[in-house]
Amino acid sequence: LPGREELAMGAIASGGVRVLNERVVEEMEIPDEVIEDVTEQEQEEMKRRERRSRGERGAAELEGRTVILVDDGLATGATMRAAVRGLRARNPKEIIVAVPTASPETCAQFESEVEDVICSVTPQPFRGVGAWYKDFSQTTDEEVQDYLRKAGK
Repeated sequence: LPGREELAMGAIASGGVRVLNERVVEEMEIPDEVIEDVTEQEQEEMKRRERRSRGERGAAELEGRTVILVDDGLATGATMRAAVRGLRARNPKEIIVAVPTASPETCAQFESEVEDVICSVTPQPFRGVGAWYKDFSQTTDEEVQDYLRKAGK
């Protein structure tokens, strides 16, 4: 959401997947033009990051495999939901969602969307993912590149 980047009005994934958080869109009265503009900007950013992260490598083959999706937490679930939908199109055997902290309601919603969901801590009240971390700084592109380089060895 422009001006409140920690609040997901939606999320995108490869393959043209877009998930909108209708509750946030309605409550914040976000115009369709804003949604379309942000979607376009984020698609360009996603493509840039994919190029930078993959280099010449294509996407991993996932058909028939177990995929474990890990995130720092689930608040609205929009980002994870987009990731799950994007992966479903690639025919994995199963998808497992694993997060250290989540809204109890959002964690429960994923039980019907994936084969297994692991939410280590589901505090009530939730108050957002960042509230449960001492350091909630963003991972830089350079850190991602370094991790991928180390994983490839």
